[in-house]
Amino acid sequence: LMLFLNPGLALEVARHGILLWCNVVLPTRLPFMICSGVIVALDAIHILTGPFKPILSFVLQLSDQGSFCLMSGLLCGYPMGAKTTSEFMDSGRISDKEGQYLLAISNHPSPMFVLGYVMAQIRVIPGIAASCPLWAVAAALYLPILPISTLARQCYHYKKRPQPLTDNTTLTEYPFSFDGHMMGCFETMIKIGGYIMLFSILALYLTVSPFAMHSLLRPALFGDVEITTGIQIIASSVPGKMGALLIIGSAAFGGFSGIFQTKSVLKNAGLSIRHYMLWKILHSALSCLIFYVSLYR
Repeated sequence: LMLFLNPGLALEVARHGILLWCNVVLPTRLPFMICSGVIVALDAIHILTGPFKPILSFVLQLSDQGSFCLMSGLLCGYPMGAKTTSEFMDSGRISDKEGQYLLAISNHPSPMFVLGYVMAQIRVIPGIAASCPLWAVAAALYLPILPISTLARQCYHYKKRPQPLTDNTTLTEYPFSFDGHMMGCFETMIKIGGYIMLFSILALYLTVSPFAMHSLLRPALFGDVEITTGIQIIASSVPGKMGALLIIGSAAFGGFSGIFQTKSVLKNAGLSIRHYMLWKILHSALSCLIFYVSLYR
């Protein structure tokens, strides 16, 4: 009904969402998605995770395979952490409990997205550029992994296994096809683009509704529904530190678009999207708290 009543507005927002996907999301995620699959196929996970083993293994209590799931989520951004976790559970690389634990901590905005887009949008907010260093943004988005990991290990009764679950013969049962893997990455990226377009339209219709008349509620709704277009709207409409705080909260939460993207890649029945939503709400709250403290230190 809303599409019929205002088709011109939907067309403009859909076009804007797809352009953001093409110019920002696709180039910052796709190369890492393709490379991550090649690393798994070459059985080179230990080479990538080795330099970070003190943190990944001893602090976060992850196996080598689980460490790769976390790094995949960090490097590729939403929803690759959840996608890799689900695939590794299906193939027996990680246990069900480690998969549930990883779902709580492995889905994040990628550093390239943060550096190339989030920081760029924060810098255009009047009166915030000089008082918002990169370290404060990075700390707000990624430091909550530590307390959430402790809570998630207790919640799921997870303990690191001393030995891998499967041997190499099981993991290499099917030959790797680079073309097939790349087409799978393209399919995931097209799915992400579709969700960005649809949720951008939904967010705009929500923000023009009568209950969203408050000056902060409108951009906050946009950020909570779809982060790529939402962050841009927040940067252009909310001045000062409040605008930066809303951007951090939106990036940490991932938006409902990110939740739907994550649900679409969770093929394993042992992974709960409801639990994931609760963890992301907690992560967003902790990110806002850390960012607020760093700005008003």
